[in-house]
Amino acid sequence: MSSRPRAAWPLVAVFTAGYLASYLLPTIVGRLSAHLGLSPAQAGLVGSALLLSSASAGFTLAGRVERYGSRTPARAGLVLAVVGYGCAALAGSVPLVVLAVVVGGFGSGAATAVAAAGIAAQRDPHRTSSLGLLTVSATAGALYLTIPHLGGGHRLPFAAIALVALLVWPATARLNGPTATEESTSQITGRLPHRRSGLVLASGMLVWSMAQNALWGVSSRIGVVQAGLTEVTVGAVFAAALGAGLLGVMGAGVLGARLGRAVPIGLGTVVIAGSIVVSSSARDLGSFATGEIMWNTVYPVVLSYLIGLAASLDVRGRWAVLAGSASSVGVACGPLLGSVLSEEAGYPAMGLILGAATLLVAAPVTAVALHTGGRPLVPGSVRRRGGAPAALLAATTGSLSGAVPKLGSPEQAVTELRVRRRRLVRSAIRTAGPDGGPGQSNAYASTSDR
Repeated sequence: MSSRPRAAWPLVAVFTAGYLASYLLPTIVGRLSAHLGLSPAQAGLVGSALLLSSASAGFTLAGRVERYGSRTPARAGLVLAVVGYGCAALAGSVPLVVLAVVVGGFGSGAATAVAAAGIAAQRDPHRTSSLGLLTVSATAGALYLTIPHLGGGHRLPFAAIALVALLVWPATARLNGPTATEESTSQITGRLPHRRSGLVLASGMLVWSMAQNALWGVSSRIGVVQAGLTEVTVGAVFAAALGAGLLGVMGAGVLGARLGRAVPIGLGTVVIAGSIVVSSSARDLGSFATGEIMWNTVYPVVLSYLIGLAASLDVRGRWAVLAGSASSVGVACGPLLGSVLSEEAGYPAMGLILGAATLLVAAPVTAVALHTGGRPLVPGSVRRRGGAPAALLAATTGSLSGAVPKLGSPEQAVTELRVRRRRLVRSAIRTAGPDGGPGQSNAYASTSDR
């Protein structure tokens, strides 16, 4: 990666192109079932194949984006997305659609992996991920308002995703090129930090995303079959829900780090579990809209904090990509799980099962947020106790120029002094303080005896 910070908007654009397929999954699954003669379970399996291919791209690129640079894999992903989803829109047979969907899904996953790695290297990853979710929610909401009025069978959703990927292509010119130096190549192969926290977070995001997408994959059928609504009405509800999600993401961006990560993740997940139960048991427009809007308001908020939490574990973005890919695996299994549960147990029972699973996963994920609460939301800033100094980290990675805070910022440089006797404490503090010469930044003196 270049040592010069890059603008966030190209990453937001690539993030939108990569994430859009999962946001349009309900209409994709519904139209595959209605227009290609597939059963709900078979249509859900096609959606799972798309998202599983997307997850495999993330696992393939984890830790390699710095080596190849952002521009090349992002462009390759966008090309695969355009070709794959474009062919899916043109194909009329199920085998060809499935093959094209897998190709397009891999392209979406590559684009998402590049965006995740780039977001982790930003000074404020939470803000950038919030912008990405804001953009993809707005794009998906506009499509949900438009697609039901245009017909087109299964072709239109795929064509829309391909078009967005094509429109995003010019933004890749602003991304980083490949890193050619041997020094940078050796840095990329370093140990993955915070392995225990990262593994717990990745596993939790897998289950969390599986529960979310199990409902999202069958939400269209809940509205049409159980609540008795038309496709146009369901599309309007989804658009309103995604609009509420925009407000939620903007609120998360404004809230930022004021409450830390644990409170938004833990409390938000509890609200999501209740929303799943309300939406899955809906039998009229009011209850269906209430559940979907409440769920879509909170879901992107929690997701933005989860992405920011994963980004904070590794400034090079490896945990962001791995956790995002694990989440994609859960997303991939969601449509099939939702279809099977709804067919075997019914929609209300499915909601209870998914709500219980969401509540169970809230505890370990929140624990990771609490355990890493001392790590700043801004990667590369200096930690007040322990850990590698940010100046050293920035010098070794070569990717965080300007990430070390200046005087007056919330996270100031820390000089840790260990003294052998208590009588030296005053002298040590006087030396490191503002009037003591070289130590012009805040100092922390450890008074522990040896």
